[in-house]
Amino acid sequence: MATLDNIKNRLIDRILLTKNKKLLFDLENMISSSETEQELTFDSYQIEMLLMSEEDIKEGKLISEADLEEKDAKWMN
Repeated sequence: MATLDNIKNRLIDRILLTKNKKLLFDLENMISSSETEQELTFDSYQIEMLLMSEEDIKEGKLISEADLEEKDAKWMN
């Protein structure tokens, strides 16, 4: 059975040799979509912050990006 590094190297070699644009485009899309499907893990602090954010959203404690930038600019001066 081939090792992970061997598989990667064979794929890289084939990618470098191909002139098939569609194949390369499809490979790029496949890799990009698989990256977004990976499961994320959070530590307890991150989970707590996410839960607090969800509560803020439920309670309407929101600020627009424009308002945030304005407040940030005032704070920086």
